[in-house]
Amino acid sequence: MTGRIGAALAAAVLTAGPAVVLAAAPAAYAADANDGRTHGTSGAVVLRTALDVGLLDKTLDVPVRAVLNEVHAPASAQKTALTVRLDGIDGGRPVSLLRADAATARATADRHTTEGYANLVRATVRLPGLPGTPLAQVQQATARAVCTAGQRPRAEAQVLGDVVVLGKRVALRAGGTTEVKVPGVGDVRLDLSQHSTTATGAAATALRLRVSVNPLKLNVAEVHGEVTLVQATCTAPHGGTPAPGTPSPSHSPAPPHRPGSGGQSGGTQVNDHGGGPRPATDQHLAETGGSSATPYLAGGAALLVAGGAGALGYARHRRNAAANGRG
Repeated sequence: MTGRIGAALAAAVLTAGPAVVLAAAPAAYAADANDGRTHGTSGAVVLRTALDVGLLDKTLDVPVRAVLNEVHAPASAQKTALTVRLDGIDGGRPVSLLRADAATARATADRHTTEGYANLVRATVRLPGLPGTPLAQVQQATARAVCTAGQRPRAEAQVLGDVVVLGKRVALRAGGTTEVKVPGVGDVRLDLSQHSTTATGAAATALRLRVSVNPLKLNVAEVHGEVTLVQATCTAPHGGTPAPGTPSPSHSPAPPHRPGSGGQSGGTQVNDHGGGPRPATDQHLAETGGSSATPYLAGGAALLVAGGAGALGYARHRRNAAANGRG
């Protein structure tokens, strides 16, 4: 009876090491399953105004903050309204700030890529106090910003066709600034096709108009401020691995599985020939060669040593008892 108890004890101790190490596998798998990646952001807008309108010989200032088709993501969004109208500015008459044949703003974001996109076709922009002379007329303008995990953000803006500002045709100069002055009306500084990128984001603006207008009629004293046409922005997803097909600078592809090399489960690899489990990758290894499983391996080794010592002592006790019985 005592022989069977001793054998059972030795077997239990010898199997304790692998059991302790395998207990760490579910926790490691949970950490790998949640890669910690967060979505980036994106945005787009067709028209945004930041104007100050002085009424009644500057005795009353009215801020005009109008927006057309402004969208933001993570949640995918799209808008296609074609007009912006204000009431109560121009002597009580409605003012149509923008009218277009097509106006689209779209923003998308997922774990790999974020993108902002805006497009405007055959658009006319007006200001209060200038009913007969449009601030700007644009044939087509587009802006796009794309941010992909693990890649350099990209941004582009284009203005196609003619641009007319305060009745004057403007020569297109991408990335430059053009000044338009009209006597008795005002001045406009036009920035065309601007874009910028950083390590984590991008922005593109097709047209930015800085306005200083004093039409001296229709009960409007002055109009100052900025009008932005067709803008897109994005920030890159971060905290995880790049999109599929994009190599990561900090991780190498796992070697292909070969028959006989053992199966994989929960981020831990177990060999058929014994020796206990080992980490499937080396991303948690320290310079000394240790790993996050080292405490469990040490505990298992201690149990193995204790089990071996106990089994050896038990065998010596049996031999001594047998010798005494024969003597």
